[in-house]
Amino acid sequence: MPAPDDTAEQIAALLDGIVRRQRRGSREGFKDSVTHGQFRVLRTLDRAGRALRLSELAAQLGIVPRSATSVVDDLETAGLVARHPDPNDRRATLVDLTPAGRQILTTLREKRRAVMATQLARLTPAEQETLAHLLHRLTED
Repeated sequence: MPAPDDTAEQIAALLDGIVRRQRRGSREGFKDSVTHGQFRVLRTLDRAGRALRLSELAAQLGIVPRSATSVVDDLETAGLVARHPDPNDRRATLVDLTPAGRQILTTLREKRRAVMATQLARLTPAEQETLAHLLHRLTED
């Protein structure tokens, strides 16, 4: 039986490999793909269901506002998000998805789902349920 530290390192390496394969497969054949950080911004805006202030976006992403500004700048240049004045505070700016941003997010999600389905096909339905259960336990606060 491996030492607990060895097991932890082995699991960390396996999870890293799965995530890398997932990201690579999701972007494969997608000409103008976005970075993982940009995907997180698009996903966060979509989940919010409304335009967010940059400070709100940064807080939800767990990053500093300056980093959020840089990512939003790139996404705005690509036409995937748009900035609008906040009607409640003229000093603040809101960020929201554009139709192109929603489309790329939908496409990337579909590709991610397909890549994961291919990986999970190696497991029986019972093994998939067990894996999902264990991953949920690991993500609990």
